[in-house]
Amino acid sequence: QVHLVESGGGLVQAGESLKLSCVASGSIISIVTMDWYRQAPGKQREVVASFTGGGSTSYPNSVKGRFIISRDNAKNTVYLQMNSLKPEDTAVYYCRAIQGWNVYWGQGTQVTVSS
Repeated sequence: QVHLVESGGGLVQAGESLKLSCVASGSIISIVTMDWYRQAPGKQREVVASFTGGGSTSYPNSVKGRFIISRDNAKNTVYLQMNSLKPEDTAVYYCRAIQGWNVYWGQGTQVTVSS
């Protein structure tokens, strides 16, 4: 079992930055990857940042150039640096971990961007 805890969300104004953290605990050996999703009210959950192997990262066009995913393996932590935030970035942000056939989600952290 893997337990994920996100933190760092909050209320900011458009153009400001936030850095989210996701700490993994429990049976963290053999976690294949961790990535970030978000879900806005009335919308489907969507990926916003992921590792694609070989140290590469992937972002949808909506956040490319503004969001950066990084990790600290020694701390079992994945980060999401969000810059130049827009009101449309308002959502609950979730961390996801894949371990074999298992998929784990954190409880989410709210990010609200005011115009």
